[in-house]
Amino acid sequence: MSIKTKLSSIITVSVLFILLLNITLSFYTTQENLRKDSEAKMVIAATQIAITLEQTEYSTKYVDGVYSDLLRKASILAAERLDPDVQNISNGDLVRVAEEVGVHHISLLVKTENDIVVERSSDPKELGLSTKNWGYWHKALQELFKYTQVRTVDQGQTANHFWSGPIEFSSSSPDTTAKWGNYYDGKRNYIINPYFRGADIKDFASIASPDRVVDRTTVANQHILEITGINPQTFGGSTMEEDGTDPVHFKLDNRPIKFGSYQYGALASDRAAVRKAQSSGNSVVFVSTIEGKKVMKSFIPIQIQDAPSYVISVVMDYEVISSVIREQMISLVAISLVLLEIVVIGSYIVAAYFTKPIKAILATVNEVADGNFERRLEVASRDELGRLSGRINTMTRNLGHYTRQLEQMIDENQSVKEYLESVINQTADAIHTTDQAGRILSVNKAFEQLYGWEVEEAVGRRLPMVPEHLREEEEKHQRRLLNGEALAPIETIRRRKDGSQIEVSISTSPIRDEAGQITSLVSVSRDVTERNRMEELLRQSEKLTTVGQLAAGVAHEIRNPLTTLKGFLQLQQQTKKHDPKHIDLMLSELERINLIVSEFLILAKPQAVHYQKKALRYIIKDVLSLLETQAHLYGVMFTLKKMDQEMLVYCEENQLKQVFINVLKNAVEAMPDGGTVDIEIAKHAQNQVAVIISDQGIGIPEKLLPHIGEPFITNKETGTGLGLMVSQRIIQSHQGTLDINSQEGIGTTVTIRLPAVPEGTEEETS
Repeated sequence: MSIKTKLSSIITVSVLFILLLNITLSFYTTQENLRKDSEAKMVIAATQIAITLEQTEYSTKYVDGVYSDLLRKASILAAERLDPDVQNISNGDLVRVAEEVGVHHISLLVKTENDIVVERSSDPKELGLSTKNWGYWHKALQELFKYTQVRTVDQGQTANHFWSGPIEFSSSSPDTTAKWGNYYDGKRNYIINPYFRGADIKDFASIASPDRVVDRTTVANQHILEITGINPQTFGGSTMEEDGTDPVHFKLDNRPIKFGSYQYGALASDRAAVRKAQSSGNSVVFVSTIEGKKVMKSFIPIQIQDAPSYVISVVMDYEVISSVIREQMISLVAISLVLLEIVVIGSYIVAAYFTKPIKAILATVNEVADGNFERRLEVASRDELGRLSGRINTMTRNLGHYTRQLEQMIDENQSVKEYLESVINQTADAIHTTDQAGRILSVNKAFEQLYGWEVEEAVGRRLPMVPEHLREEEEKHQRRLLNGEALAPIETIRRRKDGSQIEVSISTSPIRDEAGQITSLVSVSRDVTERNRMEELLRQSEKLTTVGQLAAGVAHEIRNPLTTLKGFLQLQQQTKKHDPKHIDLMLSELERINLIVSEFLILAKPQAVHYQKKALRYIIKDVLSLLETQAHLYGVMFTLKKMDQEMLVYCEENQLKQVFINVLKNAVEAMPDGGTVDIEIAKHAQNQVAVIISDQGIGIPEKLLPHIGEPFITNKETGTGLGLMVSQRIIQSHQGTLDINSQEGIGTTVTIRLPAVPEGTEEETS
């Protein structure tokens, strides 16, 4: 579609929009005025009905009072003829007395434990009726029994020993109306309940009924479809049916529909409208469609003096309003069509004039779109189109410049991408990425070589790389990573494609998107099997070196108890007597020799790594028993500070002994002139145990201190530096740290921190 056509269309649509807006405003204005007029008519009709009902109410009260007086007199006459005890009265007696006093029927009401019921009656249908659910009727009967007078019930007529309710439907004969009286003089055990029921009462009720007024009103105004008198207290209750009937509230004073019909009812919306009208005191009007017919409903609250308030609903046929609106809309549409035809022709002529320079701009833009950035527009005016032509020329120059730059950047990005892919594929470390569910997204060549799976086999699958016994630990590790924790590399076991297991060091990091959300994980694996074997060989070598250095001290330590044994044996040989005390001492010395040899063999013999819960105090004491002889040769004493509580760790006992032997042996050798080595085992922060070993030796030179733990870094003439390196690896494998602080000429302090076993765990000693 050309701009000329579009511009013409825009003008046409704009005018059309204005015309439609005018029609719409006219429609709603006319509709609102007609609705207000109809609402006013409905309010007038409801008010006229209310006035008529109010006048009828006075006549009803007068007639109701006349019937009440007749019933009171009949009650007094009946009391003179009836026995005070209800048990001495038969239903036949009541038939006779009713005829004598001039009423239709007489019932006798007696009080039970929690109700008032009809005990005797001239009408068999009345027998056994309960009054518990009769509302204010039941309350009036209770007060009459209690006070011989009704005090708090406003309905009906009250006199001394007597109360008469309004004309009402009969509970035993719901199709008939009756007028009841209730008499109780306190001299008998029942209430006398005479009543009129018949054509006279029914005729009076129909004459005073508002339904006649409603019928005359709907006949006079044919547009009014229905008028309904609504009782706000029971309308819309849980027991009310859709047609307005209510099996529970069916009395004249409590039924939901007081008068009129309820054929155009929508219970949910009508209930809300009644409540709103009742609470606000204003009319509520709305339009609704009921059974395919569009109607306007009005709810007008009515308040009559000395009578309960109610709401009159007036339903009017909406066709009255619709017909007037249709006529007006037809006229407006005809005028609008003529105006629209004129606008279409004029807009097409105007659009042709303004689109001429745009064609030249379009031709230039087409060439730019084809990659020709050399064409320029001729700027012939200074209006918006002229300025647009100038800016297009500038844009064309800039696009040419930016296009050349973009081509250069694409070439550079492609080179960087190829370089990175080459680096990843050529690196010796196995790299693979996984999504949050553990499925492989990509792998490099080192991954294929290390684990055995090809790219086609790995991508899109969850590979069984984790051994079964490590799966739970790996799931915890993954959850911590997905929760955003930064974790250090771990050394663990992984399974290859052929089922064999390898020792690897794995570093896993999250990959995040632009919003900072974790989308995948990248893992870098390195085979550390050979490295671990070399470290184990270093530990064994250092252990054997340590054993060799201890051999002289152990031999000297064993010689002392052997001398004791030899002396006691020679003494017993000479005396030919066996002294039990000597035997105990000899056994004690033998046990000491056995302990020293056992500890020596444990250090010399390779052991399987098996972590157990151990007490540090016993491990330290075992080490001290081995080193005391060598320490004495140097004039060095060990002091172990007393602990307040036992410190437990999970460890490989022999490896920790190797660490403590190395550290204590270094401390002894650092004090050629003798001194004291202080040993303290204490609780450290963050649920750790600290072993602090301090000497008073020559210290470590400041230039060597940063390199302690590296191979062949030592200040001993015959040392190799491997002892501390192996010790640090052992402590790291126990998830601990080994720190060294030293000053030349003052001494050295070695602090070893290990994770503590939680308190309350049963102690296990070696």
